[in-house]
Amino acid sequence: MVQVGRYNTLTVTKQVDFGLYLDGGDGEEILLPKRYVPAGIGEGDEITVFVYHDNENRLIATTDHPIGVVGDIVILEVVSTTDHGAFLRWGIMKDLFVPLSQQVSRMYVGESYPVYIYIDERTGRVAATEKIWPYLSNDELTVQERDIVQLLIYRETEIGYEVVINSRHIGLLHYNEVFRDLQLGERLEGFIKKIRPDNKIDVVLGKPGYGKVGPEEEKILRMLQENDGYLPFHDKSDPGEIYEHFGMSKKTFKMALGALYKQRRISLAKSGIKLEE
Repeated sequence: MVQVGRYNTLTVTKQVDFGLYLDGGDGEEILLPKRYVPAGIGEGDEITVFVYHDNENRLIATTDHPIGVVGDIVILEVVSTTDHGAFLRWGIMKDLFVPLSQQVSRMYVGESYPVYIYIDERTGRVAATEKIWPYLSNDELTVQERDIVQLLIYRETEIGYEVVINSRHIGLLHYNEVFRDLQLGERLEGFIKKIRPDNKIDVVLGKPGYGKVGPEEEKILRMLQENDGYLPFHDKSDPGEIYEHFGMSKKTFKMALGALYKQRRISLAKSGIKLEE
């Protein structure tokens, strides 16, 4: 059974001038338009596609990747509005519709909003709602400390970024755990650092498992991970710049670099430090 609004792996049933027909089950064929057909694929082959309804309510497939699928919470930009709702830029040929009844307040073109993607029960089509809170809860957690999770940067608070965890829970990424500028709507990998008794969740970017390293070494490793594995600092860098960027003295910084170098976690160069895989 084809899942609308999600990725499906389907078999090619026949090839036509304008694309491929895919087996949708129960005798239904789904068109993959020619512009999305990869080279070398033909009848009998399997292909993974995203399935949705076109403007004439027909199921259609694409190899393009939407910004989110059914069950995701994403932040999308409004590209047009009508008396009935708003259309959001979805990343594929079709825009995503938010009915007026599913808007918290009137949406405006050019603005971006957090939405939950769902299947409308009446039409069977993919839609979105700005009313995301019914889909988020920390009452019954599906994560535990040190789990790797997917994070959506949702909004800023006085102490950090509020994030959506795996499209199910709310957590907090503290400012002192962030070592680069983050954008609202950005999707990142992180892990659960701490779950408090009231089920509030603290998260950190990157992956757990640095092993037996001190807090200074861990901070440097995280900063390297968040900056594509390279930082333009070394043991000759200005003490003021080191403190501004790392929040530690030059002496502490040099000791941390030495420890990481001995563990073969980093390599040193005249221009900076590099993370070793």
